[in-house]
Amino acid sequence: MLINFGIEVLSFGALVVLGCFAALVLLTRKDNVYPNKFLALFLLSVSLWLIDAFLRVSSIYQQEPDYYFLPIYYSLAFGPLIYFYVTSLVNPKFRFDRRRFIHFVPVLIQALLYLFLNMKDYSFKRWYWLEIHKPYTYRIEFDGAFLSLAIYVYLSIQLIRRYQKKIEDNYSDTHRIRLHWLRGLLIILFVLCVAWFAEVILRDFYHDYFQFNYTSLILGFLTLTLAYGAVTQPNLTTVILPSDESDDETQSIAIDEKIKQTIRKHMEEQRAYLDSTLSLKAFAQLCGLPIRKVSQGINQGFSMSFHDYVNHHRVEAVKSQLKTADLEVYTIQGIAMECGFNSKATFNRIFKSVTGVTPTQYVKKSTSIE
Repeated sequence: MLINFGIEVLSFGALVVLGCFAALVLLTRKDNVYPNKFLALFLLSVSLWLIDAFLRVSSIYQQEPDYYFLPIYYSLAFGPLIYFYVTSLVNPKFRFDRRRFIHFVPVLIQALLYLFLNMKDYSFKRWYWLEIHKPYTYRIEFDGAFLSLAIYVYLSIQLIRRYQKKIEDNYSDTHRIRLHWLRGLLIILFVLCVAWFAEVILRDFYHDYFQFNYTSLILGFLTLTLAYGAVTQPNLTTVILPSDESDDETQSIAIDEKIKQTIRKHMEEQRAYLDSTLSLKAFAQLCGLPIRKVSQGINQGFSMSFHDYVNHHRVEAVKSQLKTADLEVYTIQGIAMECGFNSKATFNRIFKSVTGVTPTQYVKKSTSIE
């Protein structure tokens, strides 16, 4: 058997091998164990699907047409697996139950079809390809897989958006748990699905076909990038967030001026912001108040999230020290760490968002004024 080696063949071959290896790595991770199982299955299903592209561009199908309809097609599982990965990542209490099995009924039908076809001889496979699959089921399956993926990716992006809002209301330090990397990759994946729909329109209405299989390649690379992000993602099982029901209760509570004064006292006078890992729960305990009342007081009393409220005070503390500190002895970063920040990148980002300038620019501006 001759294989036409080229960039496409090598790329698809590498993606298949690396995808399977990444799935194995995720299954052995000790952080985010439950979510990583869903992502590992996603990696494996994409890798198997890419085998089809490898067999096609390497001319193996032309030499061994009986390889058509191998049981390697589980594309209708892409969307649900991504969705349940995100769901279990942002909600450590989530567990997959029988009710949610309905999401995988399409891929079960898909898998059973290919298992059935794989047991048939070549003449039957050829008949099925010419009379049924090519004119009907191929497009239903292929187009349906990307439509399903687009829908589930969109729902996943919304899940992350709600999660990010909650962590800003409950944690002062969010740079390791805010999942910006995941949201960004999912947005790219959604754009890929939209681009693929444009390809469908060009193909079905204008009979214009792309010669280069860019969709499969980009999906493969995005999958590996997702795996890298998951491997480097810190454990989220310790992130405790209120339920949607408790959020509704918080919105219905009237603001008490005494609560605002208590919050201001512990944040400004007792400098609770110096705790770099300060959470809403811990701050509420310092104030001796229920969490929902403290959250209400900050959100509506100061028109800020907990994250913004704490870091606003950290920035003000840094600005105050920068006015008197000897910068030949103390570094800006060192001052930031003393004021409650525990990451240079986070400090720079938050400082600029509050002041409109970088810390270095602020120091130069202050010096020039003096």
